[in-house]
Amino acid sequence: MFNRILAATDMVTTGDAPVISAARMAKQQGARLYLLHVMESTSTENRRLVRHFETGSELTADANYENRIRRELEKTYQDDLSGIAHEVGVTAGFPWEEILRWSKTVDADLIVLGPHSTRAEEKGVVRIAGRVGSTVENVITRETLPVSVVNRAADKHQMLFQRVLVAVDFSRSCECAVRFAAKLSAHYHSRLFVFHMIPVPPFPKYTRSDYAADTANTTKRLESSYAAYLDGTDHKSLIRPGALPHQEILNCAGENNIDLIIMGSHTKEKSGKWYPGSVVERVGYRADCPIMVVTDPGVLAHWDSAITVEDEDEAGKDRLIHVFTGTQP
Repeated sequence: MFNRILAATDMVTTGDAPVISAARMAKQQGARLYLLHVMESTSTENRRLVRHFETGSELTADANYENRIRRELEKTYQDDLSGIAHEVGVTAGFPWEEILRWSKTVDADLIVLGPHSTRAEEKGVVRIAGRVGSTVENVITRETLPVSVVNRAADKHQMLFQRVLVAVDFSRSCECAVRFAAKLSAHYHSRLFVFHMIPVPPFPKYTRSDYAADTANTTKRLESSYAAYLDGTDHKSLIRPGALPHQEILNCAGENNIDLIIMGSHTKEKSGKWYPGSVVERVGYRADCPIMVVTDPGVLAHWDSAITVEDEDEAGKDRLIHVFTGTQP
């Protein structure tokens, strides 16, 4: 399913979880792996003014310095890259810009990133709990490809994607996520769990009968919204009450031994842009398994030429998020 995987890292001499996971996926898929290291610019005027990966001192990166980093990366990931068709790229600039440029240059069909700079303290960047970091955020908001966020190196079993969870809120991007998840599950012969959380305020504002009614309505809505995409896949709907969607998603993933979480970013308006959303950020920051974020209907055309962006824009389709109703939407 994935033929060209782009994994980016800001580390040189120490193995990075996104690269290790991407290498394992590429080995199982027979895919080509592009390992990208961006020498982050320290100046907006001179993009090639960077910090030395060992000493931290500023220097102007030239071809010799780039080649040295390339050799170090090959050495660091020697075992991981063994037997894999791969290319190591080193470039100077701002990470998110170079990642986007490389993804288009190599025609990648998956981007693998870490949720935060592993060198945050060294760079003087403050790690904020629940935030995936500016590089991931900027890539997600501008890229139509699925973006995988990896907290810790996924083991070989997880890379088989046998148990996949897709979290939905009935938004446009979540519909894309379900369609993408169905295709991925069919390819890997996975068990697919379609998860939705019903927000539950305290009793007596919201009664047990209200929750029972919302559960019944949500079940019908999941069926009417996604049945056509899930036909032929081994799937199960999971509806849970809660107050914090990211926590319920993570709990559900842990309880069901999920290998991969698929999520849609928040929906954009015609005049706006895509943005990751707090749930995507918090899950991406904490998940024990890889997550894949699908942001745009355009990603679907990469997997199936019969799908067009217009397929996602049927007039009159209800994509509102209904909460606290106790009645039929």
